[in-house]
Amino acid sequence: MKSRRGLLAAAALGAAMLLPLPVTASAQLDQSTAAAATADSQASAIYVVENTTPASRTAISRFGVDIHGTEHGTLIFAATASQAKALRNAGYQLTAQATTLDFPPADSMYHNYAEQTAELQKIVADHPSIARLTSIGKSYQGNKDLWLLKISDNVASDEAEPEVLFTCQQHAREHLTPEMCLRIANRYTDGYGSDTAITNMVNGREIWIVTSVNPDGSEYDIQTGSYRMWRKNRQPNSGSSNVGTDLNRNWGYNWGCCGGSSGSTSNDTYRGPSAFSAPETQRLRDFVQSRVVGGVQQIKTHIDWHTYSELILWPYGYTFNNTGPGLDANQERAFRTLGQQMANTNQYTPQQSSDLYITDGSIGDWMWGVHKIWSYTFEMYPRSGGGGFYPPDEVIVRETQRNDQAVALFLSYSDCVPRVIGGTC
Repeated sequence: MKSRRGLLAAAALGAAMLLPLPVTASAQLDQSTAAAATADSQASAIYVVENTTPASRTAISRFGVDIHGTEHGTLIFAATASQAKALRNAGYQLTAQATTLDFPPADSMYHNYAEQTAELQKIVADHPSIARLTSIGKSYQGNKDLWLLKISDNVASDEAEPEVLFTCQQHAREHLTPEMCLRIANRYTDGYGSDTAITNMVNGREIWIVTSVNPDGSEYDIQTGSYRMWRKNRQPNSGSSNVGTDLNRNWGYNWGCCGGSSGSTSNDTYRGPSAFSAPETQRLRDFVQSRVVGGVQQIKTHIDWHTYSELILWPYGYTFNNTGPGLDANQERAFRTLGQQMANTNQYTPQQSSDLYITDGSIGDWMWGVHKIWSYTFEMYPRSGGGGFYPPDEVIVRETQRNDQAVALFLSYSDCVPRVIGGTC
């Protein structure tokens, strides 16, 4: 784990008043203003404009800014320096909002995006022969890499070994999950060469880790130093002031099929206008598909980490039936048996995903339905209460260590999951 860091830069928050927008400006942006509002790629700052109306908010949105929300008529949005200048030139009074991009001081041991990046870079610097860090692409807002850590004894080579994928934080507010991915990353690098079981796993597997699938949403959730209960990504929705898509309803297997997601942009489970409409799911999809080598998917197993409820889930989520197209009775029994054995190590509850509730467009259904990757979803601490989506940072070590044995068991069967029921591959 890490030592405490300093806060990121903050700007003063003050009152702001909306000045009347000239008719010519409200009707249409002139060419130079539009270019200034969209051409630059500077880092954004957070601004507020007070006393807005639906019409004025619409006008502001047309400058290409990233609308975050509205509170009692106060519009909150991110804008580049050029966009902010264009808005002021058009008659708006903007005030910078305080932003910390960090966790509340009481939860300072959680890693924000910058700290996750630094931690991953340190892992590679400390273990260059077995760890390599790359990016599978950018988040919607464009300035955040979707980091991919590979752990393998011959990390620069594409070996003929079973591949295992761990993904964390599809949902922004589930901050305990990147800590889980970092735990796995540190454990399987620090323990290499000294712990026999870890060494054997690294020698016999290629391990891939994506610590945060949704860095934009994660940063937005802690942007003001207080939690916002934000779940989705930060991608605007055409024709709506509502922002964001639920990434774990945006996957392309039975997307939107069965009442397990929402078609409303205001809903936390909004599935997006089409499957893989979110760049984050596109990039992760592309990586998984790139691991089809010679017609064979090299990734054999996958865990997607979530919070909360202390559950181990397996496909399918879109139907209450234990089996379905592409999932026969023996495969279901293998899923269930390994799920039960992992649950015996951490005291989670093992069950089919739909036993919780119907979901469609989920990553687990896509992994299995399209690629026959043995995919599980772990819902971490707490079982209920206990801080909900925001457990105190004092539990990070305990609750990530709690899954050490489950991860080890999972890796041990990742060469051939049917072995758990006496089957073969």
